[in-house]
Amino acid sequence: MAFLFGGRGRQKAPAEIVKSLKDLLSKLQEPVTSPKVEEEAAKHMAQMKLIVQGTPEMDSSPEQVHQLVNCIIQEDILFELARSIRLLPFEARKDAQIIFSHILRFKPPPNTPNETTAINYLVMTRPEIIVELCRGYDDAKSAMPCGTILRQALQHDTVAAVILYDDSCPGEKAVQLNTVDVSRKQSGKGVFWRFFEWINKSSFEVSADAFTTFRDLLTKHKPLTSQYLTTNYDLFFGTYFNPTLLLSTSYVTKRQSIKLLGELLLDRANYVVMTTYVASGDNLKLTMNLLKDDRKMVQYEAFHVFKVFVANPNKSDEVKRILIKNKGRLLRFLPTFLEGRTDDDQFLDEKSFLLRQIELLPDEAEMAAGGSQSVQVGA
Repeated sequence: MAFLFGGRGRQKAPAEIVKSLKDLLSKLQEPVTSPKVEEEAAKHMAQMKLIVQGTPEMDSSPEQVHQLVNCIIQEDILFELARSIRLLPFEARKDAQIIFSHILRFKPPPNTPNETTAINYLVMTRPEIIVELCRGYDDAKSAMPCGTILRQALQHDTVAAVILYDDSCPGEKAVQLNTVDVSRKQSGKGVFWRFFEWINKSSFEVSADAFTTFRDLLTKHKPLTSQYLTTNYDLFFGTYFNPTLLLSTSYVTKRQSIKLLGELLLDRANYVVMTTYVASGDNLKLTMNLLKDDRKMVQYEAFHVFKVFVANPNKSDEVKRILIKNKGRLLRFLPTFLEGRTDDDQFLDEKSFLLRQIELLPDEAEMAAGGSQSVQVGA
């Protein structure tokens, strides 16, 4: 490991490593970069990893780790790393991920009461780092390391709030959480809304990683996301989620999105969102069409959304009309629906329950005259 050390075996001090790395990362941003710069940046990243992680022979020094973290914060290295990670060699990108991971877990020593944790620094002082990590999905080289860092950071609801409420453009200051009005509707231009693009239009690897982060955002901190989805219901479901993800041409994206929708609707924390969603006739028609998808797993996930419409004791008039209009077709369609799942007792019980609920609906002739709301769900 001689290459990790400065001249004649002298290990560089954390401040020296950090300042040198900052200069190297700046050079990486230039239009033309020498391979030597990438090599030197990789060496400095390896040195930093050794400080925070130690070696099999020697544990890391808490004092050196403390010095390194302070220097990284003072020199704004986390932001520089977040925006430069795509430019680093492969091993250095992995090192960046490890360094971020250790810093996110770092807590100041008990005898330094005025120091803040790394998470507080990210959220309150430099939220641009969080936003820049999200933009890592713009490049396949940075997508996976940035996604891994984000998911670790998303253990904290304040990090999720930054992503949800940021409305900045590249180069602008990111959101300050103490100024957020959670009752104000979002513009749809912030970094959170770009996840729909990253999920639906990226390569398989990038899409899958972005969806994993997206799912964590929506499920880990329920009070936060319930408020957010309630306030931004029309924008989230009407403009983005339904047309972009539920109707995606990607099988994996469509299947995962329907499954996520079912989880969101069945979560008690999202009761207001659920009642709004299942009151919509358009949402019901979309779900019924998904029941006819060529792929059985898409049908299966759609079933778990459809059952919420049927089981709802307070159906809207619009939903009632559609179900009654399609009563005969549904009673012919459902008995043979996914009939191969003979070993799935819960599914069979739920299907039987839905059939009973549909049988109890009045016939179309009993309904007051109204517009046709037919959706072809079976022969």
